[in-house]
This record gives sequence, C-alpha cells and structure tokens, in this order.
Amino acid sequence: MTYNPARRLFLGGSLAATAAGATGIITPAALAAGSSVAAPHVMYGPQAGIAKLNANENPYGPSPAALKAIAEASSTGGAYYAYQAGMYLTDMIAEEYGLKKENVAITAGSSLILAFAAYAATSKGKILGPDLFWDTTSKAPISQGGPDIVRVPNTADLDIDLDALYNAIDDNIAMVHICNPNNPTGKVLDTKKLQDFCIKASKKTLVLVDEAYNELISDGPAHSMIPLINQGHNIIVARTFSKIYGLAGMRVGYMLGSEENISFINQYGLGGYSINQAGLAAAIASFKDEAFKDFSRDKVMEAKDMIMTAVKANGLTALPSATNFVFVNLGDNGDANAFRAAMEKENVLIRGQYRTYKPWSRVSTGKIEDVKMYVDAMPKALEAMYKA
Repeated sequence: MTYNPARRLFLGGSLAATAAGATGIITPAALAAGSSVAAPHVMYGPQAGIAKLNANENPYGPSPAALKAIAEASSTGGAYYAYQAGMYLTDMIAEEYGLKKENVAITAGSSLILAFAAYAATSKGKILGPDLFWDTTSKAPISQGGPDIVRVPNTADLDIDLDALYNAIDDNIAMVHICNPNNPTGKVLDTKKLQDFCIKASKKTLVLVDEAYNELISDGPAHSMIPLINQGHNIIVARTFSKIYGLAGMRVGYMLGSEENISFINQYGLGGYSINQAGLAAAIASFKDEAFKDFSRDKVMEAKDMIMTAVKANGLTALPSATNFVFVNLGDNGDANAFRAAMEKENVLIRGQYRTYKPWSRVSTGKIEDVKMYVDAMPKALEAMYKA
C-alpha cells in the first residue's frame, strides 16, 4: 500500500509541529496565543556564556556582504513577496551547475524540500537509507501514516554500505536517501563508488543525495553528484545555505533534479511563497563569496583540530570528519546522553545518543572560544558520565 498525504494536513499539521520541536524555537505567535512557555532572555541565538555546539551551525555568518544585503532587502523589500529575488537566485544556481531553472527548486532551508521529496516518494512506496544518517525529513511522513524507513546496517567503520543499499532495492522502494558527507558520522564516501552506485541504483528507483556539507570539503565539487543530473540519471541533490554560508536562521535551501522530478516534488509545497526577502538577499550575496567560504573552512578546521586533540588527550577516539562536527567514541562504557547532560551543566550544548549508538557523541565546531569550553569541560564531563 502506498501513502498519499493530504496537502493541507501536511502543511498545517505535524510537520510544522515537528520542525518547531526540533529547533526549540519559541515563536512570537505561540506567545501571543497564550503559551505557558516563558519568553527566552535572548531571542536570536544562544545566551551569553553558553557554548552552542549541538546544531552544526556556522556562527561566523552571515558574511559582511550578506549582512549588508539583509539590511537593504528588509528595508526596501520586506513588505513584498519575494518572487523576483527567488527567480534571481534560481537563475544563479542553475547557471552555476549548468542546469535550467526548471531543474531548481528553492525553499526555506533544505529541510523543507527534503520533506517534500519524502512525501512525494512515500506516495509511491518506501524510502531506503542506511541505519545511521540524517533521517529527520525522511521520517516526516511516518507521523501522518506513511511507511517506516527501510534501513540497511552501516559497516563496522560506520560507513554507508553502498552494496547493501543497492541489494535492498526492490519494487517497494520509491527513493534511496544518502547524505554525503554523512551526518552524524562526518564521513565522506569514495566519489567513484558513489557515482557508480547512483548510476545503477537510479535505473531502479529515485536516488536522493543530501549534500548539505559539500562546501565544507576543500574539493567539494569533485565529490558532488550534481553532474549526474545533467547526464540524465534519476537523481536529485539537496543543498543548503545553512552550513558554510552561516545562514541557518535565514532559511534558504534548494534541490536540483530533472524537470519531471522537481515538478513532482514541488506539488507538495508552495514554491517561492516559503522564501523570505532577507534570506534570499543573504543567499544571493553569499553564493559566490569565496573569501568568506575559505574563512569558514579555516575556522572549522581549527576547531576540529582542537576537538581531536582533546579527544586523544582524554584517551578517546573519533571518526575522521569532512564536516563541521565530530563523532566521538566515548568508549565501551560511554553514554552519549549522560555525557550531554554533564556537558550541559558546564554550559556546553552538544548532541545526545543517535538510535542504538549509545557510546557515540556528536559535537559541532562552533566558535573557537566555545570549542575551548568543550575541551576544558571534557575531563569533568567524562568523570560525571562514568559515575551516572
């Protein structure tokens, strides 16, 4: 049995609630509606003295060029729908990758278009993915009666097992979902192996590659599957302005694919009406800002070196990371949730346990001074974790 969600229920119901719960954002609308939740002391970003290392954000953005564009767009265009700016960014993206504008869909962050893709896929069948990947959007249809994700175990090294994924494709699979680099592991797949997988798997079903962290790789374009779209393969690729560009709060993302696939996925959304002028202005100003991207990569590398040094000094190990986060192995007796709670007592926010991977803890790079708080707190937090 396939699943075909009601569009009105999808847009107004549990996806919005899930998104609010995932971000922890308290909206003015909720407060105005008489919510019992108290307004936070700081509405925009973490409070002073809190090291926010739990969401893979780039705290060094928006770039100076983006901030200037945001101010102009807000003052002169904030009263108007953002269609014109949306079309301009669409054309920029299409030109960058040698595609047509019909091959591009932009939304308020890539999470939205990824959720649209999940709803589109589950109207035909099931979604297939590895056991450990960023599955939030692919799980979105489940809350509305859609099918569970079909999962394939990761390898012993926590790599995505491409051979096992391919062998798991049958007539019930409507889409394969891969993140490269992967979240939460931070690992990047061999480019040739992923290309070969995408080509042969796309002959059987739609293949989605989420490349949210691609620009954080020094040779990102060499790892991208976008060229396969131009070659006519049944592949869609998602990108975001939330990571290297530092625009997580501005909410701009996009998906690339064939005109047929983009049209099919877009029927589950509202197109350009989900985008805001300020976010579009920031994205347009940032898209080709190579100096800021280089700066961001340097800061991420500096922070990762600090984390890796601390991990080793405390007798632990971590996976190699091509992203702006590190997946730390807390050891056989490690407990990611207990470690997160201990870190929170030191004003350091990190992620807790993923699925059944109890000893594995993810920490984002964040500001250098915040990473130093993580490094300094690690011995005390580990001791508290072991006593828990």
